[in-house]
Amino acid sequence: MDIIWLFVMLAGMLIVGIPVAVALAGSSAIFIIFNGSPPPMVVAHRMINGVDSFPLLAVPFFILAGNLMNTAGITERIFNFALALVGWMRGGLGHVNVGASVIFAGMSGAAVADAGGLGAIEIKAMRDANYDAKFAVGITAASSTIGPIIPPSLPMVIYGVVAGASIGQLFVAGFIPGLMMAVSLMIMIAIMARRKGFGRDQTFYWSVLWSTFQRAFLSLMTPIIIVGGILSGAFTPTEAAVAACAWALFLGLIVYRTLSLPRFLRVSFDTIETTAVVLLVVGAAAIFAWILTSNRVPEQFAAGLLAVSDRPWVLLLLINLILLAVGCFMETVAAITIMVPVLLPIAVTLGIDPVHFGVIMVLNLMLGLLTPPVGMVLYVLARVAKIPFEQCVVGTAPFLIPLVIVLMLVTFVPGITMWLPTLIYR
Repeated sequence: MDIIWLFVMLAGMLIVGIPVAVALAGSSAIFIIFNGSPPPMVVAHRMINGVDSFPLLAVPFFILAGNLMNTAGITERIFNFALALVGWMRGGLGHVNVGASVIFAGMSGAAVADAGGLGAIEIKAMRDANYDAKFAVGITAASSTIGPIIPPSLPMVIYGVVAGASIGQLFVAGFIPGLMMAVSLMIMIAIMARRKGFGRDQTFYWSVLWSTFQRAFLSLMTPIIIVGGILSGAFTPTEAAVAACAWALFLGLIVYRTLSLPRFLRVSFDTIETTAVVLLVVGAAAIFAWILTSNRVPEQFAAGLLAVSDRPWVLLLLINLILLAVGCFMETVAAITIMVPVLLPIAVTLGIDPVHFGVIMVLNLMLGLLTPPVGMVLYVLARVAKIPFEQCVVGTAPFLIPLVIVLMLVTFVPGITMWLPTLIYR
């Protein structure tokens, strides 16, 4: 019964607008005080232990890498290359949007970084080409969710730390689902372009493709360095994040010379601020998750779910619905930290590989970034596009259809996710 009050307090704090980290830590602290255990020192130890992890060092470095690429003009070169590659198709800039997000996904690993940096360029280009603002924001929001699925991925790092799963395998597992998301979104764009009468934005020229490729070549090397380094065993995921930062600095300071000292300092401070928020959420969520575990909530929840049905497909569907609901109301990092101890044991009981379950969880929570009331990507793009939040929701809604279809395929066809990790690591 006490646990119910813990969730009531958390929900109440979130509803009144208290930050997620404060709400998690505050509700946990009140619960512990009234229960009379454990001693405060244990709480502090658990919170510190939640962030004291070598793999978590990848988080600030991937955030820094994404910020450096946005500031150093790397994203613009990627966009121009994607434009030359697929801009000739009907609804061309929509396809460019997806293509650029796929390339950028191999660098930043964060949906919000994609939406805030690359999204600003994409939405401006689509508006200049007289695309509907809602369509522009909708496809930008949907394509930004590819970032955390294709390696590298910040949510995968967090999941790997909490679940004790191989981060390298998680990265590889997300590759094919990420490409499937891109293809499904491009099919949706083609359908909508035909219905709305969108034309081709430019003629295809091999010379333009070659020149934009040359300009973007060094930028395009970034995902190859990161992913290739991890797959070859040259880097751990954390070391790959450091390598991404070093490469972005090299491009911005020496090659392109677009990164000045004031810009670098601003990027550094932005990274520190974002990292602090993320790790504070991780630390607070670690206490919350520990309270749930010590009160045997995962076991009770598992028993409740297994009582509903013993069919794996029914339970997987229920888990997806739970994660989609959680993603609507809770920030991704907090959701992963809290839900993994609860749901992973059920998944393992059903015979689901922790790596496969990680992709399912992250994909579900990415859809949560596109749904109110907490949809962070929607809030970022509403600010970037200068349109009401409600219009962002309406514009994004059609693109949820292909993403949900991919989610179902990833959930019920394990081979999609597990083929590459099995081939490379097992």
